[in-house]
Amino acid sequence: MLENRGELPQFRLVLLHDAEGKALAILPANSLLNLVAIWKQTERQLQPVKSEDAKRYFGQEALRFPDGQAKLLSLKLLISPECLEHAQLELIEPHSGLSIVAISEQLQLGQRLDLGLTLPQIAEMQPEGDDTAVISKAVERFTVLRIQQRLEDTLGLPSLPPTVKKIIMLRSDPEASVKELVPVVKVDPSLSAQVMSWAASPYYAAPGNVSSIDDAVIRVLGFDLVINMALGTAMGQMLKIPDDLPRGATPYWMQAVYNASLAEKLCRMMPGNDQRPLPGLVYLSALLHNFGYLVLAHLFPPHFSLLSRYIEANPHFALDAIEQQILSVTREQIGSWLLTSWDLPKPVTVAIRQQNSLDYAGEHHQYAKLLYLSNRLLRQQGLSDGPVSEIPDELYQSLGLNEGEVAAALRELMSNDSDIKELTALLGD
Repeated sequence: MLENRGELPQFRLVLLHDAEGKALAILPANSLLNLVAIWKQTERQLQPVKSEDAKRYFGQEALRFPDGQAKLLSLKLLISPECLEHAQLELIEPHSGLSIVAISEQLQLGQRLDLGLTLPQIAEMQPEGDDTAVISKAVERFTVLRIQQRLEDTLGLPSLPPTVKKIIMLRSDPEASVKELVPVVKVDPSLSAQVMSWAASPYYAAPGNVSSIDDAVIRVLGFDLVINMALGTAMGQMLKIPDDLPRGATPYWMQAVYNASLAEKLCRMMPGNDQRPLPGLVYLSALLHNFGYLVLAHLFPPHFSLLSRYIEANPHFALDAIEQQILSVTREQIGSWLLTSWDLPKPVTVAIRQQNSLDYAGEHHQYAKLLYLSNRLLRQQGLSDGPVSEIPDELYQSLGLNEGEVAAALRELMSNDSDIKELTALLGD
């Protein structure tokens, strides 16, 4: 008699393929599939199939029955040694939700390989030091560059245009207003055109015609929105969105706009007191929450494709852990570091750096928690990349938010889907 599935150890199925055909990797469910290790040990360049192909393959009706499951396990098997330590085990596939029970005898003919890495193993291999030291070591590891001058010069990252520098100064000035902002917008033709496009977008539903920059900024958009969107788009356009993204990934600007819109909405729902974050800075933090991803693509182009394949093969695994394994640095580290060097407000850089750290309790922690919450909510809707997970009740409580009201706010935001997509197109995706 089979054991109760809830008591069985869980192992993950990953379908791989190359010119020679299909192979099925089986490893502990909480491990990272190490593609480089597979290539070295099999001398085959096996790649993960697309998420939609995995969903279709493992969603076949035949796999609900023993004969179909036996046929599945007749494929070329690459198995972690831990598979054979159990008489029975549950095999799961994240994309399709497939779950089957197997016995160790069915896996005996598989090729035993070191397939997986755990989070502690990945953490143990990471360089020590603060973010600047970690970034320096990561760059040295993957390029012939040696850090001989200021890091931002050595990395070859673009400098900020004069207009962006002026906007950052205004963003950091608590006394600044539209009176100082409008002249900055007017002298930059590209920014002026963008502001007029945003103001005319159905998303903002401005009454009447928008006839001038003054009208667009003062009557329709407002100081915070213009300054935050101008910063976000200017920085996003400085670095090219990479071509070889993980297949099935949410477009960069769509993630940015949805996260910014939802995070700001959640911020305004928090109890109004001196501790509540500033909605404008929350919006900017969320708009730039994934900026470090563009920086990684800029710095490590040959290795970015490898990173994309690892993300495809490990949809259940935290993105920052995958980046640590492949590049020894995360998008949060390098994005926050670069934005700090460009003098963006500290709540923004802290929020971006700590957005995946639920236990962070330092300065500006509520900004980081809002990013964590908005991102996880949107992942559940397929509108942001990364593994889907349960959101702890304590997070809602720490922000003074009601879970039911948050769900209603998310539904309201998603009801504006067509308008948000149009705004996304204006931003560059």
